[in-house]
Amino acid sequence: MNQEQRAIIDRRMERAHREIWVTFTKEGVHRYPGADTDPKLATGDWDDVSFLGYPHRHIFHFRVAIEVFHNDRDIEFIQFKRWLERLYEEVDSSTKILELDHKSCEMIADELYIQIAERYPGRSVTISVAEDNENGCSITYNTKQPLQSIVI
Repeated sequence: MNQEQRAIIDRRMERAHREIWVTFTKEGVHRYPGADTDPKLATGDWDDVSFLGYPHRHIFHFRVAIEVFHNDRDIEFIQFKRWLERLYEEVDSSTKILELDHKSCEMIADELYIQIAERYPGRSVTISVAEDNENGCSITYNTKQPLQSIVI
């Protein structure tokens, strides 16, 4: 490799987007209010999902990626994972931050992002939440993207 090629590689490495990610699971019960009465959902046919209107159990699988600014443990991922897991543990009544109740995977991700953004401001974050590691969502909260204008 010549000096020019190495300089190109070095510039790419300096400008690279860096992130760490962690995974964890949490047992939870939630429901989809109205799924048992909405005719689009309670069809009585092959696509009937009326059972979602009642509390039902899942193992929620989380994958959380967060931007880091250098390679030397900017955020230590074991500590990050433990902090995330504690958000769902009830040590006492003041520590139970996130509730599942009627929330969709997307709502759970948004609620979790608020907690992460408060602790780690100015970092892009991607959160995936899946029910039983089968169906779910992935949302990227990009702090580098310019805000979009909304015309109403």
